[in-house]
Amino acid sequence: MFQDIWDRNKEHEKNIEAAKAALATERAAHATWRQAPTPRPQELRQAWNDAKTALRKARSKPRHITGAGTQLHINNTLSGALDDAVKARLLSENWAKHVVLPTYRKPKPLVWTPERVGSWRKTGKKPGKVMVWTPEQTGQFLDSVAEHRLYPLFHLMVFRGLRRGEACGLPWTEVNLEAGIVHISEQLVALSYEVWEDTPKSDSGARTVALDSQTLELLNLWKRRQEQERKEWEEHQQAKGKNGEPPQIYHETGRVFTWEDGRAYHPDYVRQVFDRLLTKHDLPPIRLHDLRHCAATLSLAAGVHMKAIQAMLGHSSYQLTADTYTSVLPQFEKAQAEAPVQLVPRKTQAKKASKAETEKPTASSETGAPAEESGETAA
Repeated sequence: MFQDIWDRNKEHEKNIEAAKAALATERAAHATWRQAPTPRPQELRQAWNDAKTALRKARSKPRHITGAGTQLHINNTLSGALDDAVKARLLSENWAKHVVLPTYRKPKPLVWTPERVGSWRKTGKKPGKVMVWTPEQTGQFLDSVAEHRLYPLFHLMVFRGLRRGEACGLPWTEVNLEAGIVHISEQLVALSYEVWEDTPKSDSGARTVALDSQTLELLNLWKRRQEQERKEWEEHQQAKGKNGEPPQIYHETGRVFTWEDGRAYHPDYVRQVFDRLLTKHDLPPIRLHDLRHCAATLSLAAGVHMKAIQAMLGHSSYQLTADTYTSVLPQFEKAQAEAPVQLVPRKTQAKKASKAETEKPTASSETGAPAEESGETAA
């Protein structure tokens, strides 16, 4: 099984390179056609069309790489099943334990510092798989999408660390606007664009998350908007029925974040919208899931205890949270670096402080009058 995975990875890597080459050819053909003087030669247009056809064909081939982390999850699942078979005496040995897999190191979040942003703008390469925005970049994103329909959902993910499936699957029955809490008890899972309900991914299962005042206000406004949209939808459908047109029903999903007709958002659609918004507003790229990491690092930098962050994210252990978020915001790292230095008394520091004290100007030198006449003492 794993040999088959590795063989497919090699094939898919070739498909990725072929797709990149086809894209470069298509862009070059397009540039040649655009730069040609009018009337443009028909053969240049045909060359561009042929390049587009070749690009679509190249992109139609499978290009997904099953990474080392996914291979580890697959083997762990298989090994667990074979362990049960060994205990039931259906097998004599668990052969999955003998598979040698590629080394996997879980990526840790990296912050988009100015230096990393500058390098990305020059090369187009991300410095790491898991990236996190600074507070300024997070604020820029939220300000840029404040008028977007999905803004309340993004705001909830940024500050309270929900996964996309948890946000898309959140029902109103699990939201207490009076107490200011949400109970994460289910999520929407998408595979090959098919969606089904499932329990939260968190190892600790369901969890309760307290809402900040801004998020609570947003959810109150969103609920009133959703109720108004439902009323307008039903009135519009009634009018269609009177005109002889077949009316469409309102979908009673009970979800917090829905379309105008009540349908829940597809998790993949939310991800696609997020990616387009980042490109539109020229923000350093992160994955939609990385908003969850933003929530953790912002809370950590704000002084929230790691144990509280673990509960917010629903991690099964304190160690998992601590290991994941050892890389935090630059200003927080700076404060940590300065703290030990300030604890050590130094003679050179004392001399500098004394010299600075004696060199401070007196009140008389600032006013141009003797201290006795100005009624002030030396600084």
